[in-house]
Amino acid sequence: MPRAKQRLGQHFLADPRILARIADALAPGPQDTVLEIGPGRGGLTAALQARAGRLLAIEKDRDLVPLLLERFPSVTVIEADALEVDWHAVAGPDFLLTGNIPYNITSPLIDKALTPPAPSRIVFLVQKEVADRATAAPSSAAYGALSIGVQAVARAERLFTVPPGAFRPRPKVESAVLRLTPLDTPLVADSERAPFRRLVVGLFGFRRKQLLRGLRELTGWEAQPLGELLRRLGVEETTRPETLAPERFAALLRGLVDGGWTAR
Repeated sequence: MPRAKQRLGQHFLADPRILARIADALAPGPQDTVLEIGPGRGGLTAALQARAGRLLAIEKDRDLVPLLLERFPSVTVIEADALEVDWHAVAGPDFLLTGNIPYNITSPLIDKALTPPAPSRIVFLVQKEVADRATAAPSSAAYGALSIGVQAVARAERLFTVPPGAFRPRPKVESAVLRLTPLDTPLVADSERAPFRRLVVGLFGFRRKQLLRGLRELTGWEAQPLGELLRRLGVEETTRPETLAPERFAALLRGLVDGGWTAR
């Protein structure tokens, strides 16, 4: 049995009860195509195979691919880097996405998963801190740019935690199962995603500053037009970014764009 590779961030989960709960959270049926990221030794793959109509798995570790092919002859196993693969090209236009994903590439995988056209449902096993941030409410300690970026386009749920002892090798942190369901009507349109990210990430770079001061530094605008914009939106100039809900950021973006701001 191939050993876990530290350079690939591998921590294999083998508890059948937890694996079944992850598969249940994804809730595939006989009519569904499921794409699994990083199947590893196939623990989750086995649980998914019993539920999904069609199952594909992307595995970067070439030493694990022969094991997966032998164990799961009906599963399409793709030896590749999940960040480099066109998921729709291999899975089709509509699929569910899941995986016990490496902690070192969690953020880019979530970003790719939520890039339109997004999967119908996404269930990732991630570091607990990431799940906390993705689901955090405004003014909470975990709330930040990731929270807003995710919640602007998806419903985020932290379903349950998984202790380090459930993995081999044992990670140094707790994990959690995160379910993301893309919104039928996201807060930002596809064309607004890049400037929205620039606005959110930029303001959280000034998170210790009041909103008006942060906006002045980010946009280069004078205080008067920014103050007028905030008043129209019903937002106090002294508000800090971590208190604004995703809806407020979306409204702020549109006000800035209408005023001529171009995100660079």
